[in-house]
Amino acid sequence: MEDFKKFLTKYWGAIVGGIIAIILACTGLYKLILVVVLVVLGIWAGNYYQHNKEDVKGKLKKFIDKM
Repeated sequence: MEDFKKFLTKYWGAIVGGIIAIILACTGLYKLILVVVLVVLGIWAGNYYQHNKEDVKGKLKKFIDKM
C-alpha cells in the first residue's frame, strides 16, 4: 500500500493529465479547445501587428525579398 501511495504522489500530475486528455478525446472537446487557441493566437498576432506595424512590414519585406 505504501508503494502505491508513493506512485500516486510521484506521478499525480501525469495521471490527472492523462485522465483529462482521455475525457477531451472521447467527448470531442479538443476541437473546441483548438478553435479557442487559434482565436487567441489570432488576437495576439493582430495586437502585435498593431503595435509594431513598421517592424512587421520590414520583416515581411525582407522575407519576401529572400524568396
